[in-house]
Amino acid sequence: MRLSEIGRLVWLNLVQNKFKVFLTSTGIIVGSATIMLVIAIGTGGKMEVAEQFKNLNAGSVDISYEYNGSGFTGGMPGGGMPGGSMPGGMPGGGMSGGGMPEGRAGGMGGGFSPFGGMENQMNTAKITLSQADADNLKESIPQIASATISYTTRQEAEGGSLEESASYTVAGVKANYADISNLEMAIGAFLTDDNDAYKERTCVLGYSVAKEMFDSVLDAYDSSVYIDNRSYIVSGVLMEMGTVASGISPDEAIFIPYETGIKYLTGKDVSPAITVVAEDVNDVESVMEQAALVLAESYGENVEFTISDAGSKMEAASKSNETLTLLLMAMAVIVFIVGGIGIMNVLFVSVKERTNEIGILKAIGCGQKDILTEFLLEASCISLVGAVLGVLVSLGITPIIESFSVRVELSLAGGALSLLFGVLTGTVFGFYPAFKASRLIPVVALNHE
Repeated sequence: MRLSEIGRLVWLNLVQNKFKVFLTSTGIIVGSATIMLVIAIGTGGKMEVAEQFKNLNAGSVDISYEYNGSGFTGGMPGGGMPGGSMPGGMPGGGMSGGGMPEGRAGGMGGGFSPFGGMENQMNTAKITLSQADADNLKESIPQIASATISYTTRQEAEGGSLEESASYTVAGVKANYADISNLEMAIGAFLTDDNDAYKERTCVLGYSVAKEMFDSVLDAYDSSVYIDNRSYIVSGVLMEMGTVASGISPDEAIFIPYETGIKYLTGKDVSPAITVVAEDVNDVESVMEQAALVLAESYGENVEFTISDAGSKMEAASKSNETLTLLLMAMAVIVFIVGGIGIMNVLFVSVKERTNEIGILKAIGCGQKDILTEFLLEASCISLVGAVLGVLVSLGITPIIESFSVRVELSLAGGALSLLFGVLTGTVFGFYPAFKASRLIPVVALNHE
């Protein structure tokens, strides 16, 4: 039998059983839609991670200290009085009081217990990192190309067309923060060393903040905004970034000189973070280890700093995205298997119903290959219909998924792969029923009731 004749038989069978074809392909529809969305969500997740960290230098390392106010009882770790509590006291330990050696502070800061031991109760002093620490790290570690320090706070701000003040992230930064974080200006200039040295009330607005306050970037430039009821001149507006730099979302932040913020907004009660950039990405691990040693020399070995690199953050975000993609992929495979089993069952029933037809085809000269080809084509066509409908379904529900703030990046490659998987599933699961049909004995098939 010619292939065109087999194709005509397949077409007639499909047209005469439209509803059955649709129900049979339901599993393929769901599987096809799922696999296309898995690829789209996975691609979107990767792009989201890349954009979130695109302004982070791969060699950057963030150093911070979180004070929890916890205390400890017993011998004096690192020796001495709490840093700064007495003349000569050093942060985190070291020499104290009368200059006694570490761990031999005598009776200072506590009395002898009735059991003859010295009992001491002390709280770890709060440590505030400074520009001096950043400079010390840069000077002590040759692999560091640059270093900066910054902090953030929430403050009420207003300006432009805002009818009332709103809460914004205000970041106190140094002049080199823009270069280290790869920030680009839409208009104007970033903060300067002079702005910081003279504690000038000037600021740089993130793109979203400028649009919210002034409706346009041009209107924001050289205007005044009020932060904590004090006026600041807008020296520039950043380009839209959509990213995170050193824990700060530039689009949603207001940047002011570091010392200006200390003077007018926060006082000394800040918890700044130091960001250093390694000259070579391969030196990041070494820089982190050496930074820990340098800080230990300054503050004592008992003080624990949080030291993290941009590469680890990107890797963690990527792994999280990959895990989600794998879970979705596993779900798509399961759905495809269920859909394939559905096709197999329907074809088995079809073979049973059409046994007489198979007997007639064999009686007029159709071989096993012709029967096998016919039923395989039917299975492939049913799965192709399901795959096409699945792609259309995925296009339809994409806006719904995006409404939940999930980034979906549809692609032609994803659609093609979805169609391929759909057709392949139908063909694989349809082979055995087709094979069974091709092996029927003509006499037995003709006598089947």
